[in-house]
Amino acid sequence: MAIKSFQGARRQRTNEADNTPLKVSDYMTRNLITFTPDQTIESVMQTLIKNRISGGPVVNDKHELIGIISEGDCIKQISESRYYNMPMQDKTIEKHMATNIETIDGNMNIFDAANKFLNAKRRRFPIVENGKLVGQISQKDVLKAAMTLKGQNWWK
Repeated sequence: MAIKSFQGARRQRTNEADNTPLKVSDYMTRNLITFTPDQTIESVMQTLIKNRISGGPVVNDKHELIGIISEGDCIKQISESRYYNMPMQDKTIEKHMATNIETIDGNMNIFDAANKFLNAKRRRFPIVENGKLVGQISQKDVLKAAMTLKGQNWWK
């Protein structure tokens, strides 16, 4: 009588990871809440609170990215407004948004994007194509990508 293997049937290795999307554009958020430079700080704060977001891109009328406004920018304005005893009802975000913006290419590998998050210490990166804002990738989006790829080879 022959000895049977207790390992069971061996599965053929497949190249499942080859078909797995790994690009930033596959995980980025496309439906963004955006702001305009002429919006007041108060209206931006209301939008941030209402939508439970920590910031967002600022675009012009051609939908070109011109800045990012964050909770921190708003808090800084609240602090300065109180210190100088100046009302902020009519203050627009144009002078208070960050304008030196780093972007990420939508074709970048999601794990290269993760590394860029670590090096830049940012919470989000906008994605621009042909001068227009097309999306945004956040640290949470990278985490979601990692969870969908769980158990597969990440080095592809």
